Amino acid sequence: MLSLLNQYSQARLAWTLLFFSTLAFEITALYFQHGLGLAPCTLCIYQRCAIFGIMLASIVGLIAPRNIIVRLIGIFIWLFSAYKGFSLATFHAHLQFEPNLNDTCSINVHFPAWLPLDSWFPSLFNAYGSCADKIWTFLTIEMSQWMIIIFACYLIVGLAVLISQVFPSSKSSIWSK
Repeated sequence: MLSLLNQYSQARLAWTLLFFSTLAFEITALYFQHGLGLAPCTLCIYQRCAIFGIMLASIVGLIAPRNIIVRLIGIFIWLFSAYKGFSLATFHAHLQFEPNLNDTCSINVHFPAWLPLDSWFPSLFNAYGSCADKIWTFLTIEMSQWMIIIFACYLIVGLAVLISQVFPSSKSSIWSK
């Protein structure tokens, strides 16, 4: 199974699927924000950035999926972004369900001076909601909890893909084209 996963990771199709999964989540987030009028909080914006990080990883993987160095760079960006997103989503759920007086959520997003995304793209990266508000539920699961599930899935699959890199892949398959 791991050799098959290694084989998939060397195909553009797998990296394209990763790209389109992140694109779907970004489009959904924008629909929630602009279509339904749900105000994103600071942690929501940071989680959005983590999804963009996974999207960047998929683009790196698409560049040269057969090259082990490029593929590993993509996998490590993927894992780092998924881990950061998971930890942000976990903290977000903690603020909503187990609030503590010492835990706070910043009102404004803080990006580096060399990358002021909130100034460049305010409709994407400007936070104006409260982290403690529970604004959307599906199947009795709050949005922050869904994000934990989503990032956990990305993290588990990314770890499996990383581990699979030490297993040889068979060369003849439709996936390797």
